Amino acid sequence: MKEKLARFMQGRYGNDQLNNFLMKAFLVEFLLYFLLRGVSRGLSAVMYYLGFATIIYVYYRLFSRNIYKRASENQAFLNKTANIRSKINSQKSIMKQRKTHRIYKCPTCKQKVRVPKGKGKISIHCPKCDTYFIKRS
Repeated sequence: MKEKLARFMQGRYGNDQLNNFLMKAFLVEFLLYFLLRGVSRGLSAVMYYLGFATIIYVYYRLFSRNIYKRASENQAFLNKTANIRSKINSQKSIMKQRKTHRIYKCPTCKQKVRVPKGKGKISIHCPKCDTYFIKRS
């Protein structure tokens, strides 16, 4: 069965970041449809048809043989969402470092400075503006 699926998908575009985003959007639309079903009939119908259209577009992109066109759509999506994705990744990095480091902002230039946790009161040197400030790590 796995080989048949691999042969079927040969020459087709497959999955990418845009499809992943659209699948998550479909799940949100599906949840909103069920939540709004008893409250607002018109809004739940809109969510139903929007979700239906989204899942059809996902499968269209998934099984498409026009690989160049789908890749350019994905690249346009990645270019438009680059700022958002970089901010999310930055916040993930900060959350990961919270166990071992503290992050302070320089009082003069607002540059973020990372210092190790558990060192007591320390003098922190800002590498951007050469300002020293004292904080508790």
